[in-house]
Amino acid sequence: MKQIGKLIARFRILVIILAVALLVPSGIGYLRTRVNYDILSYLPDSLDTVYGQDVMVEDFGSGAFSMIIVEGMEKKDTAALEKRLEGVDHVKEVLWYDDALSIEMPEAMLPKRVRDIFFHDDATMMIALFDNTTSSEDTMKAIADMRGIVSKQCYISGMAGIVTDIKNLAMQEMPVYVVIAALLSLLVLTLTTTSFVVPFLFLSSIGVAIVYNMGTNVFLGQISYITQALVAVLQLGVTMDYSIFLLHSYEAAREAHEDRNEAMGVAISETIVSVIGSSVTTVAGFAALIFMTFALGKDLGIVMIKGVVIGVLCCITFLPAMILTFEGLIEKTRHRAFLPSMDGVSNFIMKHAGIWIVIFLLVVYPAFRGNNGVQLYYNIDKGLPDTLDSAIANKKLSEEFNMSNVHVLMVDSQLSARDKTKMMDKIEEVDGVQWVLGLNSFTGDLLPEDMLPDKLTSKLRTKNNELMMVCSDYSAATPEVNAQIAQIQEIARSYDPKSMVIGEAPLMKDLEDVTSVDLVTVNTISVAAIFIIVMLVFKSLTLPAILVTVIEFAIFINMAWAYYTGVHQPFVAPVVVGTIQLGATVDYAILMTTHYVRQRQAGKGKREAVSAAHRSSVVSIITSGLSLFAATVGVALYSNVDMIRAIVILLARGALISTVVVIVLLPAMLLAFDKVICYTTLGMKRCAKNA
Repeated sequence: MKQIGKLIARFRILVIILAVALLVPSGIGYLRTRVNYDILSYLPDSLDTVYGQDVMVEDFGSGAFSMIIVEGMEKKDTAALEKRLEGVDHVKEVLWYDDALSIEMPEAMLPKRVRDIFFHDDATMMIALFDNTTSSEDTMKAIADMRGIVSKQCYISGMAGIVTDIKNLAMQEMPVYVVIAALLSLLVLTLTTTSFVVPFLFLSSIGVAIVYNMGTNVFLGQISYITQALVAVLQLGVTMDYSIFLLHSYEAAREAHEDRNEAMGVAISETIVSVIGSSVTTVAGFAALIFMTFALGKDLGIVMIKGVVIGVLCCITFLPAMILTFEGLIEKTRHRAFLPSMDGVSNFIMKHAGIWIVIFLLVVYPAFRGNNGVQLYYNIDKGLPDTLDSAIANKKLSEEFNMSNVHVLMVDSQLSARDKTKMMDKIEEVDGVQWVLGLNSFTGDLLPEDMLPDKLTSKLRTKNNELMMVCSDYSAATPEVNAQIAQIQEIARSYDPKSMVIGEAPLMKDLEDVTSVDLVTVNTISVAAIFIIVMLVFKSLTLPAILVTVIEFAIFINMAWAYYTGVHQPFVAPVVVGTIQLGATVDYAILMTTHYVRQRQAGKGKREAVSAAHRSSVVSIITSGLSLFAATVGVALYSNVDMIRAIVILLARGALISTVVVIVLLPAMLLAFDKVICYTTLGMKRCAKNA
C-alpha cells in the first residue's frame, strides 16, 4: 500500500489530469440518467394495483388520467377545447359528456347520474387519458403542453399533474441544495482546520467524487428524484471524515519523513486501512436499504454505496495529489485553530459520568415510545406548496365536485348490464363514494350499450375489460379511504372475482402495507450488520452491544422529537434515517472506543483510559457531526418538497444528537461496563486486573 501511495504522490499531476478528464464522461452520464418523479412506481410488480396498471396500459393503451375542470365556458368552446387537448401528443382520449350526447341536445336528456358527474353550477369536468404511465416523460410533457393550451378558467388535477409539479419544483431546487451544502460545509471546515485553502481542496475532492457517482448512475437506467436530491448532500456529509483523516495522517508523517512523497505514501497507506474500516459501517447502513420491498430503498442504497466507495477512491488518489500540488499555498494560509480546547468539557463529562447513566435510564423508555409512535403519512402531495398548479386544481376538484380521489375499477367486459348496475348501486352506497361512472351510467340496465357511440365505448371498454370510475370524497392515504377501497373490492369481486381497483389511493394503501414491513426488516438488518462489523473490528461481544445501544438511543431521541412535537413524517423517513444515522454516526463511537481499547491494552486504568480516549477523539467527533449537520441543515431550511425536507431535517438533527450522545453517554458506558468488556474482548482479559 505504501508503494502505491508513493506512486500516486510521484505522479500527482497525471492523477489530477486524469481526474479532471473523467469529469467529462461523468457529466454526460449524469445528463443522460433519467430521473423518476413517481414514488408509487417503486412498488413491487406483484401487487394487484401495479399489475392492474400494466393491464390497463396493455389493454386500453392508457396508464394515467387527469381530471380537467372548466369554469364559465360556453359548451361549444368547451367542446373545441376538448378537441385541442385530444390533439396534444400522448393524450389518448378526453372523455366528456359530448361523447354520448351532442352538445346541441339539452343536458336534461342525460341521466341524472351523468349530469351530476360532469356539471356543477357553471363548471364542467372532463377526464383526460394518457397513453403512458403517470411518471413517464411523455405524460409529464403532455401535462405541460395541456397547461399551455388551457386558460385561467381551466384546472388540470390528478397524480400526473402532481408528479409534473414535483419534477419542476425539484429541478429548480436541486442545484441550490448543492450550493447551500457546500457553503455551510466550507464554514465548518474553516472553523475546524488550520488553513484557508484546505477546505477548498476537500470540497474539490468530494465534488469530483459526487460527479463521478452521479455520472455512473447512467448504468442503472434511472434514479428517483429523492435519490438525486439526497445523494450529493449525503455523500458530502458522510465522506468528509476521510479527507480530514488523510490530511492529519500526512501532517504526522511529514514530521517523521523529510521527503514529502514518502510522507504522503505513508499517509495514503494508513488512510486506506482506517478509511476502509470506517466506511464499512456506513456502507452496511446503506446496504440494508437494498432489502426493502419498496424499490426506492434499493435505488438510494446502491447509489450511496457507490458514492462511499468512489469517495474513498478520490480520497486516496485525487486529494493527495491536490494537497501535494498546493502544499505551498496551504502553508501560506495557515491560521490558528478557531475551535477552543475541549479538555475542560471532557473533564466535566468524565467527572459526572454517573449522571449520564441515570439520564439515559430515565429517557430511554420515553424515547423508545416516541420512536415507535411517530405518525407517518403516505400522501405524495402532502406538504407541497399550495401555489402549485396541481394543488390549486385538486382544491377546485374537491370544493366544486366533492372529489378528493378517483379510483379506477376494472371488470370483465362480458359482465351483464344488470350485474354492472347492481354492482354500481352497491358501490355508491359505500361511505364516502360520491358516484360511479361506467358505460351503463349513460344507458341504465334496460337499454343496450350498443346504442352508445363508438367514440365513448372505445374509451371505456375493450374485448377483455371494462373501466369504471369511482369518485371518493376521502383523501388518499387515510384510514377512511383504505377501508373504502377494501369494501369496493369486496363488492366488485362478488360479481367478478378477477376485478381490480387501481389508481392513486389503492397504490398508496399498498405503499403503507409494504413499507410498514420494510421498516422492521431494514432496521433489523442494519442493526445486525453493524453489530457483526463492530464485533469483528474489536473481537468483542460486549462492545458492539454498547455501541449499537448508544447510537440507537440517539435515533430514538431523534424520532421521538418528531413524535412529542406532533410532526408527522413521510413514510420513507424513519426507514432511511434509521439506517443512515446508524451507519454514518456509529463511526463516532468506534473512534472513541478504539482509543479506549488501545489505552487499556497499554496498561492504563479504566478511568485514565476512558478519559484519554475522550480527550483525543472529542474534537474529531464534533467535526464529523458538524460536517453531516452542515451538509443537510441548509437543504432542510430551503426545500419546499416535504419528503426531502423531512428526511434532511431528521439527518441534520440526528447528526447533532448522535454527536452529543456519543460524547456524553459512551464514556459513561465504557466506565460502567469496563470489567465486562475486558472479559468479553479478545486480548483484554488481563486488563480486568488493572481497574
